[in-house]
Amino acid sequence: MKNLLLILSLSLLTLGSFAQKTYKYYNPEANAKTDLKKAITKADAENKHVFVIIGGNWCPWCIKFSKYIEQETEIKNLLEKEYVIIKVNYSKENKNMDVLEDLQYPNRFGFPVFVILDKDGKKIHTQDSGYLEKDKGYDKAKVSRMLKNWTTTALDPETYKKK
Repeated sequence: MKNLLLILSLSLLTLGSFAQKTYKYYNPEANAKTDLKKAITKADAENKHVFVIIGGNWCPWCIKFSKYIEQETEIKNLLEKEYVIIKVNYSKENKNMDVLEDLQYPNRFGFPVFVILDKDGKKIHTQDSGYLEKDKGYDKAKVSRMLKNWTTTALDPETYKKK
């Protein structure tokens, strides 16, 4: 009986510590400032923009968007081709207020909220995700259009000059 209690106690402790360290889409333990610097460096090297997704595991629409970009192949491919993607956690454990301040408080639009930075780290767009919703999910045409409108090619004046 003592052995059974010991095994159960150890199992519960292991599960409890595992549950505390587990995160699905947003990591409250991540250093968002460092991760953002790395993303900007990568974007500069790859001539891409940075797509910052700010939200938390507590937010149903944040989870929906994370699942959406994993499952919607066209959107996933567009993001991977044109952007360096970073997720910034916002939760009671870590609000990342220093990063939100640097990004001019995009959280005022609710969650998730998207910020696009150029390859130098300059903010070029903040997107309220509510405008991209349709019914109980996201509208593929609206998400695609938003992403295409902020690519490096879309913002390059040479794209529009007659040849």
